[in-house]
Amino acid sequence: MITSTTTDYKNFFKHSAHPANAEQYFRELLDKRERRYEDLCRNIISDMNQYGLSVVDDFLGMETGLKILNEVRSMYNAGAFQDGQVVTNQTPDVPAVRGDKIRGDKIKWVGGNEPGCSNVWYLTNQIDSVVYRVNTMKDNGILGNYHIRERTRAMVACYPGSGTHYVMHVDNPQKDGRVITAIYYLNINWDARESGGILRIRPTPGTTVADIEPKFDRLIFFWSDIRNPHEVQPAHRTRYAITVWYFDAKEREEALIRAKLENSKTNNLVAQVQAQRTEPDSTTTPPAAIASSSPSLPASMSTGTGALNANVSSNSCATSNEICT
Repeated sequence: MITSTTTDYKNFFKHSAHPANAEQYFRELLDKRERRYEDLCRNIISDMNQYGLSVVDDFLGMETGLKILNEVRSMYNAGAFQDGQVVTNQTPDVPAVRGDKIRGDKIKWVGGNEPGCSNVWYLTNQIDSVVYRVNTMKDNGILGNYHIRERTRAMVACYPGSGTHYVMHVDNPQKDGRVITAIYYLNINWDARESGGILRIRPTPGTTVADIEPKFDRLIFFWSDIRNPHEVQPAHRTRYAITVWYFDAKEREEALIRAKLENSKTNNLVAQVQAQRTEPDSTTTPPAAIASSSPSLPASMSTGTGALNANVSSNSCATSNEICT
């Protein structure tokens, strides 16, 4: 028979559980996290100033990363992805086209409110928090030149192996407002020697090349404009990534103004053609071709959620397509 005494219970409770101790424990835990967060942001600022590129490993941890990966796999297996597109010319008469020789990924745009995307939404909120912090910290170098208050939806991408790739390109060659590209990778035990799929960034000017493996739980940041031409080298295994682009408010506003002006010009040309069709005796020669596609900005920009959403306006581009890079 097992018996217990008061002395046994006193020995069982090894540690005091007074509220003061609990408060101290959580305060120290929060201070530790804050210091890690501060160091993370400072490292990103330093890297962006020096290299125009920053790599953060073990961003969310294995458990959270696996939850995101499972959501992405479920979406892909459900057939929710479509072929990635490219814009070959920033003019209204040239639509977005698909070309395996240019990019071979399949993509899905995610805002975060869709069923089965809660962990992707959590990821984008965490990235938002980091970008907001580095953009508003003191002594943040080049990042201080921008005012970031909105972003695109998340582009979830899958390169299905078999040598699929994306040729060298620039995300924002036409000043559409995007200033920072953030990419999160979801590829467990990735070995580029066997699987390929390296992201090669070739900053200009200069000959420096950065080869980045798409390792699990790795987050990278780089400038979206002509400072960072980049490519995805052929992948020989399924490769997953999630990308969001962050806008500079001034450049974005200027891009929207240009889009509205282009819309106005296009609408006027369409009206002229319609008028000529109703007036067969008109001596005015109609334009050779009038485009009915979107104006120069190839994107419908949706605002971000989380830390960046507090002061985000609901402005969105007049066009109906997502950004194609």
